[in-house]
Amino acid sequence: MVKKTLDFAEAEEVKLVRLQITDINGTLKNVELPVKRLEEALLKGVMFDGSSIDGFVRIEESDMLLFPDPRTASLLPWKSDFEKTIRLICDVMLPDGSPFEGDPRYRLRRIVEKAKTMGFEAFAGPEPEFFLINRQENDSKTGGIKLLDRGSYFDMLPVDNGEETRKNIVVALEKMGFEVEAAHHEVAPSQHEVDFRYTDILQTADNIQTFKWVVKTIAMLNGIQATFMPKPFEGINGSGMHIHLSLFSKGKNAFYDPDKSYELSDIAVFFIGGILKYASELTAVTNPTVNSYKRLVPGYEAPVNISWALGNRSAMIRVPSVRGQATRIEIRNPDPTCNPYLALAVILAAGLKGIEEEILPPKPVDRNIFELDSGEKLKRKIGFLPGDLKEATEKTEKSILVREVLGKHIFEKFIETKKLEWERFMKSVTNWELSEYIEY
Repeated sequence: MVKKTLDFAEAEEVKLVRLQITDINGTLKNVELPVKRLEEALLKGVMFDGSSIDGFVRIEESDMLLFPDPRTASLLPWKSDFEKTIRLICDVMLPDGSPFEGDPRYRLRRIVEKAKTMGFEAFAGPEPEFFLINRQENDSKTGGIKLLDRGSYFDMLPVDNGEETRKNIVVALEKMGFEVEAAHHEVAPSQHEVDFRYTDILQTADNIQTFKWVVKTIAMLNGIQATFMPKPFEGINGSGMHIHLSLFSKGKNAFYDPDKSYELSDIAVFFIGGILKYASELTAVTNPTVNSYKRLVPGYEAPVNISWALGNRSAMIRVPSVRGQATRIEIRNPDPTCNPYLALAVILAAGLKGIEEEILPPKPVDRNIFELDSGEKLKRKIGFLPGDLKEATEKTEKSILVREVLGKHIFEKFIETKKLEWERFMKSVTNWELSEYIEY
């Protein structure tokens, strides 16, 4: 793979190399090198100061190495021939060559390896939603941010900057090797979704990070802004990131069994049971911001109930109607502000725990959960996701599973970061408070 990457860079007359990693908050970081250092980077790694990356190490432990993954090499489609740049996602290593325990990509890789020891290969496909907005124009109803259209789900709008930008995003993604399956307008005004083909779960996490970077870059080049904020506007749907997930064993879909109820194997049912059992402990990771919980409220299609269903979109976990090799579950509560490496790691780990412990979920819900009263929910054993970041963080802090998956280093820093975020929020004074109470 090293030679193939070097040959690729030479054939494309690449000038620069951009090495990327992700911090614990899900923020993409990068360092740029001249292409003459590419071979050295691939073979020996590149030294960097880990103390400068949020959640990595203290200043006295700062020397760390970036090791590029050759499989992630791709040309940046917005660079000119004069500044052709190749991107590689990196693993973070210690100076002795051992993996850095606080690297989010490594934490996911560990769970992938556990799945393999159990005989499974995990595949995932995300559905990330985002808004395209204009911050140069004022709109009092949206806090100084202008929506670009008033469209809704699957609308075919006149070709405007939003539609043109989404088209450019798809073109850029395909140039970088993505298999885009669909791109369309979403339910809310100025909201869009681009779906790309499922792949192994580690590559899916890489793809999510690349996707968000491409969307923001192309939007900026088109003179507008893209936001993955879960609930940027009151009164309209927020942006989620539904995750389709399946396990394969010896080339066959391990979730499919034509002789079982709903044509779902025991593996699939136990996997669902594990995610439901640990759902409230995972939520701070899958929905990691104060704003995440403004989306997780009844009335806007976002799930707030810990439940599963066949096709029913009001449940947290939905099983799409397809079967055979396409059998999968759809986890509907995550949002695109999550760190995809950590979110996919805790989801996969919870599902595997369900298989190990043979955790049976309650029966699937066949009605609109939002219409059920509290007594009916109790009868059906339907729980509730945490209502805010404080509650979610408290549940995560007590979670043995999440601590094991994230590792001591990331776990402690993550909890500390979320507590500080909540503290800052509680000290702030919002526009709603001013409007509601200034006349008192």
